[in-house]
Amino acid sequence: MRIRATVAAVTGALALSALAAPSAQADSSSYSPDDIKQSVQAAKQAADARSTYAAADTGTPYALDFTFSNVKVNNGKPIVVGISAQKTVPVTYTVTHGADVDLNDYELVFDVDIWRGGTYDEPTNLLYGDDWPTCTSTSSTTATCQGTIDVYPEFELSNADATTWKIGGYAVDYNGEDPMSDDVNWDNVGVAVQDSLGTTNLQRLSKLTVNASPEPVKKGKTITVTGKLTRASWETDGNRYVGMPSGQSVTLQFRKKGTTTYANVKGIKTTTGGYLKTTVTASTDGYYRYVYKGITSTAPATATGDFIDVQ
Repeated sequence: MRIRATVAAVTGALALSALAAPSAQADSSSYSPDDIKQSVQAAKQAADARSTYAAADTGTPYALDFTFSNVKVNNGKPIVVGISAQKTVPVTYTVTHGADVDLNDYELVFDVDIWRGGTYDEPTNLLYGDDWPTCTSTSSTTATCQGTIDVYPEFELSNADATTWKIGGYAVDYNGEDPMSDDVNWDNVGVAVQDSLGTTNLQRLSKLTVNASPEPVKKGKTITVTGKLTRASWETDGNRYVGMPSGQSVTLQFRKKGTTTYANVKGIKTTTGGYLKTTVTASTDGYYRYVYKGITSTAPATATGDFIDVQ
């Protein structure tokens, strides 16, 4: 079961006038993002007049004066995920809001998340942070915020998720309505939604091995260099690393003993199961390794160099 940390409620005493002090966002019952995610999705749908969680006669939210900008997920780098370990990446952004919107209001929740497929209010998949963001006010109507995207590959991902995701942002001011209620009166709730704040790429972690043999080897003789390229699979039993398809381009590199720089030797391609095999002529002591540059769905990988003793 996914367990997310909750946050303590923040009172009005932490006013926006304390511009240098960071503020912590919270809702009235210290709910975590996981706790009220269904309510937030319902708010998005209600704002778009397509609510599925709420009855049609429960109203339409008013437009909340709240926008997101300068959004960056994982410092602009792809999110690379393995088979089991939780992956946490940083999210930074700027919020601009009306003068009457208090970021420390215990009834206001907002965050940036990532989604793919369908629509932002009804996505194929949605990933977000375990905790609410923390923000530092830079004026009475702007603040810079920091949050996270937390990914749990064992039960949140399928292999189709290794693709480009959209970045979205939302703000919901419940104004006395209970976010956990089944009959929220949306007429009383303010909602702001931005579903296209940029994109980020989620990739499957890859691994690469190498073995140069025989060792030792006489100068001028043939060295056989083998290896295997695998990547995370989120659809196998228990998740595991599986061989890459044939035809993946990999480069064999060599570093002479006593030096620090690898040089390209040749390019080869994987066979079925991600296997690699090629031959070179022994010339001098050094290290062989394979390097994979990656593709859209799969992260790059570099094997640890294997030393060969040439006599």
